[in-house]
Amino acid sequence: MKIKEIITVLEEMAPLAYAEDFDNVGLLVGNQDDEATGVLVCHDALESVIDEAITKNCNLVVCFHPILFSGIKKITGKNYVERSVLKAIKNDIAIYAVHTAFDNHKKGVNKIFCDALGLKNTKILVPKPNFIQKLVTYTIPENVEKVRNALFDAGAGKIGNYDDCSFTSQGIGTYMGNENSNPEIGERFEFVEAQEIKIEVTFEKHLQSKILKALFKNHVYEEVAYEIYDLQNTHQNIGLGMVGELEKPLTETEFLFLVKTKMQCGGIRHSSLLGKSIKKVAVLGGSGSFAIKNAIQAGADVFLTADLKYHNFYEAENQIVLADIGHFESERYTKNYIVDYLKEKITNFAFVLSEENTNPVKYL
Repeated sequence: MKIKEIITVLEEMAPLAYAEDFDNVGLLVGNQDDEATGVLVCHDALESVIDEAITKNCNLVVCFHPILFSGIKKITGKNYVERSVLKAIKNDIAIYAVHTAFDNHKKGVNKIFCDALGLKNTKILVPKPNFIQKLVTYTIPENVEKVRNALFDAGAGKIGNYDDCSFTSQGIGTYMGNENSNPEIGERFEFVEAQEIKIEVTFEKHLQSKILKALFKNHVYEEVAYEIYDLQNTHQNIGLGMVGELEKPLTETEFLFLVKTKMQCGGIRHSSLLGKSIKKVAVLGGSGSFAIKNAIQAGADVFLTADLKYHNFYEAENQIVLADIGHFESERYTKNYIVDYLKEKITNFAFVLSEENTNPVKYL
């Protein structure tokens, strides 16, 4: 099996188009055409993890955090990033990162976080904007079903919990072909008025080329009339963070002890307790201070995230409990999920869960 075949499965789990613009996801080091000997899944692709991959005969390291994040002009081994990359290259080990591509997935980092705490009725906390486009096209009635079904098969027509969504309307289309035309209805230089059906579907913008390929392949017209619009709608099932509910309310102290146990936290930094029951919980794995207002607007009793600064805790405004449980801790079960996913999709290959604890934060 080649590395690119495993990458295809990883991109089904966490499409690269879901990643944030600032991020660096996908294949960071290595050649996708190499034969894969084994896959090591880790949180951070540090030098010690590359050593582990060498020992376990794995030439693909799948990490959550990208070891290459910001620009790099030299690779001389002077810091932990350069040392990891150098060792990987010297030993023909590829590195692939999922990061925010998996953060933004409805079954990704934050769903794993919610599941660890037993939260129900989950939904995205910060839906992804500017991600939906709309296709409008026109065809004859006899061609409608074929075109529409092809668009659905290509990924169009998904709205929230519904598939195969479209809208059709009827009207009169007109055209007149020139000397180079080959019209489906009528003749060259003939003014044609024909009954046409207008088809409208929405789709995730990264699917545009696939959608258009399906349209052109299944449309009967020589020249296909179509329009694509960018929509302002947010995507209900793609985005950062998640909000859910406990099966039974807990006191604030009971809940924080539950979090400390389930997420194996060395400690929890939190804002003032408000003396209220905890029922609705917002989570955002990793650095989530930007979503404090979203958690409050969602009516959450508590917001669990990481990397909160001193002044962020003031933003609780006595409306919510803010809890910093640690960056690594908030994402700790991600690598387990990735291994399980790969094993389910590719049953005859070696996928190894890294034994290295790459959390740089220690507690007394």
